[in-house]
Amino acid sequence: MMKRTQRVEFENGRGQKLSARIEQPLDGHVRAWAIFAHCFTCSKDLRAVRSISSGLNRHGIAVLNFDFTGLGRSEGSFAETTFATDMQDLMAAVDYLEEHHRAPALLVGHSLGGAAVLHTAHKLPSVKAVATIGAPFDPIHVTDQFTDYKAKIEEDGAATVKLAGRDFTITKAFVESLRECDPAESIGSLKRALLVMHSPLDDTVGISNASKIFGAAKHPKSFVSLDGADHLITRNEDGEYAGEVIANWAERYLPGYDREEHEPELDGAQVAVKTGRAKFHTDIRAGFHGLVADEPTKLGGTDHGPSPYDLLLASLGACTSMTLRMYADRKELPVESIEVRLSHAKVHKTDAEGVEDKKSPKIDQITREIVIEGDLTEQQRERMLQIADRCPVHRTLHSEIDIQSKLVGD
Repeated sequence: MMKRTQRVEFENGRGQKLSARIEQPLDGHVRAWAIFAHCFTCSKDLRAVRSISSGLNRHGIAVLNFDFTGLGRSEGSFAETTFATDMQDLMAAVDYLEEHHRAPALLVGHSLGGAAVLHTAHKLPSVKAVATIGAPFDPIHVTDQFTDYKAKIEEDGAATVKLAGRDFTITKAFVESLRECDPAESIGSLKRALLVMHSPLDDTVGISNASKIFGAAKHPKSFVSLDGADHLITRNEDGEYAGEVIANWAERYLPGYDREEHEPELDGAQVAVKTGRAKFHTDIRAGFHGLVADEPTKLGGTDHGPSPYDLLLASLGACTSMTLRMYADRKELPVESIEVRLSHAKVHKTDAEGVEDKKSPKIDQITREIVIEGDLTEQQRERMLQIADRCPVHRTLHSEIDIQSKLVGD
């Protein structure tokens, strides 16, 4: 079975191994590749990175997430890094994808990672689109996070700074590399489609940075407000939203594919389902089609999609409607439309009609209401009701079912 999530390593050109994770679409078909550059002092394991990658995967975009030097699981010392080495790491990630998969068509950068992709994209012919999230216009903005240490860094050449509860050594070389950037020049010469995403509530990198980036960029450019989100995109719903927006926006800039030349790679299965760390949020791939299942918030879910029982009802309803449509067409009945309404409940067997075995206290009961629009006789309508019970899913639910389960892979 092909692994949709893989941990890989590659060298950054300075002999240090960078840790990375590849996230691929469930059906195995990759329309385009993207690279995600994480925020300052963060890592690829930030919750936002996973939720945004999940949204991109649902649209056929595979993502390479990696840790910059000295962060996460990557080798090297953070104290020896600069903004220039970060851009070198990004270029190394591009080289890895080009050698082992396909050159990236999309770059996504969060915070300082956003500044890195803005300053690198124009060097990459394969890149068609760039998306930034909470990015500073000028990379030097990062130094606002350790204002009290600026004098010490200038005088001593380095200082230990506490950021997000952890100690980091910030060097004078790092600060100087930030000053050397010309954001107006880099953004103005981007020549790529640009999406700027920013939260008006961001108190780490103010919303004015988004305005400056947007103003310096040339068309095509777009702006989307991440209203209610914080700088780190800690809420799953904000990350999922960002991923969906980026994927939908990038559609027109990414290469397409011919369905006739592609068979979904589901390892012999018809449907693939994956639940990650975002509570019950579950991605579903059925052929070329992506769906989402979830549970209501009152049951601990995030309500991003229908529940499993809702999907079961939808399957029965769709099969019922299609079966009736096929019958009406074959008999040339004047049916304009067919609507099926369904509900599910656990009821006491004493309340269920036609149930003889009363030993078990409850039974699953599905109520199905069928509305047929058209000039039909009463006899034709009754026949349609009989045909509804003959739909394949209805018969499957009434038949004896053998479900065989086994563990495969890691």
